[in-house]
Amino acid sequence: MSRLLLLAAALVGIASVAQAAPAPAPATMHPGNAAAGRILVFTCHGCHGIPGYRYAYPNFPIPKIAGQHYNYLVAALNEYRKQDRANPTMQAQAQGLSEQDIRDIAAYLSSIRK
Repeated sequence: MSRLLLLAAALVGIASVAQAAPAPAPATMHPGNAAAGRILVFTCHGCHGIPGYRYAYPNFPIPKIAGQHYNYLVAALNEYRKQDRANPTMQAQAQGLSEQDIRDIAAYLSSIRK
């Protein structure tokens, strides 16, 4: 078989695979609802919304979560919920959250520009 014929066959094969495969979703898309998350983060502001707020014991700063990356927030809340991350306050907060709640909270918080 000639090189040109092999190349044409390869291109046809690649084109048919490319057309059959669905386009991947952009990295910025996620299934969370930011409007619902805005309501759910009300209690989060009690600690994370106070500039310079610190835990009394052990003494360390409360991290800022506004503007944090969506995937990081989802992972962190799921880890607290499963008690894979050690923080009794956050574990208690995350226990009452559904998977959708976590995605909604992450969607809202990650949409905030610092």
